[in-house]
Amino acid sequence: MTLLKVDNISKSFNTLQVLQNVTLDVQPGERHVIIGPNGAGKTTLFNCITGQLPLNSGAVFLEDVEISKLPPNKLVHLGMARTFQKNNLFGDLTVKENLHLALTALKPYRYQLFKPLSNYSDLKKETEELIEQWQISDRQNVKVDNLSYGEQRLLEVLLALASKPKILLLDEPTSGMSPAETAQTSEMIQKLPRSVALLVIEHDMDVVFAIADRITVIHHGEVILSGTPEEVRNDDTVRQIYFGGGAKAHA
Repeated sequence: MTLLKVDNISKSFNTLQVLQNVTLDVQPGERHVIIGPNGAGKTTLFNCITGQLPLNSGAVFLEDVEISKLPPNKLVHLGMARTFQKNNLFGDLTVKENLHLALTALKPYRYQLFKPLSNYSDLKKETEELIEQWQISDRQNVKVDNLSYGEQRLLEVLLALASKPKILLLDEPTSGMSPAETAQTSEMIQKLPRSVALLVIEHDMDVVFAIADRITVIHHGEVILSGTPEEVRNDDTVRQIYFGGGAKAHA
């Protein structure tokens, strides 16, 4: 069964057509990367998929259930999570406290105001498991504002994973990172369990070819090509539109 299906969706803002008849799919466990020049419509596509923006036409399905008109909070409970280009963290709280809040969002006691989160043994256990799994015990008590930019971006991925999604959408996960942070983030993405499918917008082609099972190229709001990394690397139209023609994209 296809996990995520984007079926012929279009989106415009007044007279500006941003997406035009975009169709793509993500299979269970797949790493599907979206590339394209600035202004191609990639983030708008994510916002349409995740309920941040209404569609003008078309539909989005998660495991054959149409989710086109559902708000983002409903999608989390159905198994979809995402990150944003800008960090969406609580800077005055520690790493552990941010993880606590992310895990609490799916708990039946999330509206309980009078009992400290530390009193819930399941929450404590799941937080400790995440910290141990991703080897951040030395940073767990550090306030987020005191983390490096790369560490903050990685933490945001962990917060998204805390909801145990079936599919995780990553919007420019290496944007603004140093080469060392980019390499660390690429390595982390490659280590994510295949029980979670990934749909990723990424501009760094080294990262793209390191993580992608399949690549979709978008230009002027339309899908130009969807194929394997090798097919995209060797496609003349992609090289002309995205890589400027001439030399082939590098692996």
